[in-house]
Amino acid sequence: MIPFNVPAVTGNEEKYILEAIKNGKLSGDGIFTSKCHKWLEDYLGCPKILLTTSCTHALEMAALLINIKENDEVIMPSYTFVSTANAFALRGAKIVFVDIRKDTMNINEKIIEEAITSKTKAIVPVHYAGVSCDMDSILKIAKKYNLFVIEDAAQGVMSKYNNKALGCIGHIGCYSFHETKNYTCGEGGALVINDPELIARAEIIREKGTDRSRFFRGQVDKYTWVDIGSSYLPSELNAAYLFAQLEKSLEINAERLKHWDIYYKNLQPLAEKRAITLPFIPSECTHNAHMFFIKVKDLKERTMLIKYLKQNNIMSVFHYIPLHSSKAGKLMGKFHGTDKYTTSESEKLIRLPMFFKLKEEEILYICQCLHQFYK
Repeated sequence: MIPFNVPAVTGNEEKYILEAIKNGKLSGDGIFTSKCHKWLEDYLGCPKILLTTSCTHALEMAALLINIKENDEVIMPSYTFVSTANAFALRGAKIVFVDIRKDTMNINEKIIEEAITSKTKAIVPVHYAGVSCDMDSILKIAKKYNLFVIEDAAQGVMSKYNNKALGCIGHIGCYSFHETKNYTCGEGGALVINDPELIARAEIIREKGTDRSRFFRGQVDKYTWVDIGSSYLPSELNAAYLFAQLEKSLEINAERLKHWDIYYKNLQPLAEKRAITLPFIPSECTHNAHMFFIKVKDLKERTMLIKYLKQNNIMSVFHYIPLHSSKAGKLMGKFHGTDKYTTSESEKLIRLPMFFKLKEEEILYICQCLHQFYK
């Protein structure tokens, strides 16, 4: 069976974990956490990065940082993972879902403005498959209405929009280092703070609401509880594993892009026959080959294809069930406007195997099976 995903292992993960153990500090913010922070800040060119235990927790921190309160409204696509909405619903916000674009599966920037009310506090663009939303349009709308922009860039590490790293464009960005992502530490994430005024409070929220970070820097003679917060620090073991991945991130990125290109080239004939639809990458976007998906005619065909691939020892999967159609989504959110593409396009999408050590012959075999299915 060709699996859908295999977490990347680059070679130094075990070595660095043992180093972390020998250093005698396994809790958060040790040597390897600092190394990860510096690498990410230098490479991405953002003011401040804070590792978190997950992208979910990074999103929850973002909601705290911008003071989301009960009855605030937050605009986002319905086609996203539950954490995108949960982070703001936990603070009492009403989630306002809007439709997606058919081509990129990202939020439709052209209909965001009509969903804004006097209660709107933030826009949360989700960069699906590591392909950027139209951030120029979104930032323009946010500035006009004085709204926060929180980028859910869980899938977007190493992707760019107009040569600027995803996660580093809005006020705050959120990354994932889950085992299904390009760079991983099993479970992990990061908060990207692009507004310098939010940095000091972000450190406090991340340290259980205390000014502990200032204490360790010698800025105060003792630390105490000063704000709301929680324990969002990953352990040094996670950071050690992640740092090994970051050191090899360019190699991982290049290999995944190579895989993506092989898929695209070999499936192009099926797209030309209109049997399937291939991913669309806007000219202003540089993607990271987080996933390779195709879209088929409808839900029935997708079900048949997934079954066919499994019979041929290929594990493929569909993705999100739109949140506005879920029990919790109906309770804590509402869909603004018409669901023109969210449901229909989500039912057509199928994700093919994509991981660092995927072999070219495996990709060619998958493509061969797809051709055979449509033949």
